[in-house]
Amino acid sequence: MTLAMPVTPPTEKHFTASETIRDIVIGMSDGLTVPFALAAGLSGTLSSTNVVVTAGMAEIAAGSIAMGLGGYLAAKTDFEHYLTERKRELREIRETPIQESEEVAQVFRRYGLNDELIAPLVAAIRAEPTQWTDFMMRFELGLEPPNPIRARQSAFTIAASYIAGGLIPLSPYIFISDLTIALKVSTITTLVALFAFGYVKGHFTGVNSLHSGQQTVLVGGLAAAVAFGIARMIG
Repeated sequence: MTLAMPVTPPTEKHFTASETIRDIVIGMSDGLTVPFALAAGLSGTLSSTNVVVTAGMAEIAAGSIAMGLGGYLAAKTDFEHYLTERKRELREIRETPIQESEEVAQVFRRYGLNDELIAPLVAAIRAEPTQWTDFMMRFELGLEPPNPIRARQSAFTIAASYIAGGLIPLSPYIFISDLTIALKVSTITTLVALFAFGYVKGHFTGVNSLHSGQQTVLVGGLAAAVAFGIARMIG
């Protein structure tokens, strides 16, 4: 008698932390480029690293607060938009159930089902208003239930990422007293950090890590170069 070996079902790997990664990308990318450009621009007009460090720290503090607040307001707006649309759907289900039932049927028709198969599905969904509303929110409007604490999480993640990113280009000025050497070390450190950041980001998002790293260096380096040039012209 042949014994069948147990088969382990294949596991599917899906990326589920897109919102958190997006917040980290927003905070870290700006944190790496803006403080670097500020410090680099000041390096050509000052004679002391202490002033560069002080200005850099002030910028990191202000930037992290501004970025975090922006993330908070954006997430809060998304949450309020979802609640508003859900209330509207509930009202439409109560006031125009025939029209809403037809919209449910149209969703299934897009997947190739005929009316004979659709009818019992529509009846089952109509039986529970909450379930009906959830269906319309997801398949008609494309809206997923938001995390009620998403706004606070987004604000903290973006602000912390900005601070972490900003300390990388600024740290050489803390430990090196010569402005010229500190600028060179800061430039190299920032470019390496941009590549590492892009490489890791690519790994977590399923994009080619090497390409992601190169792209991040190109975009971040270009942004820093433009900001550096403006800072030098103003200075």
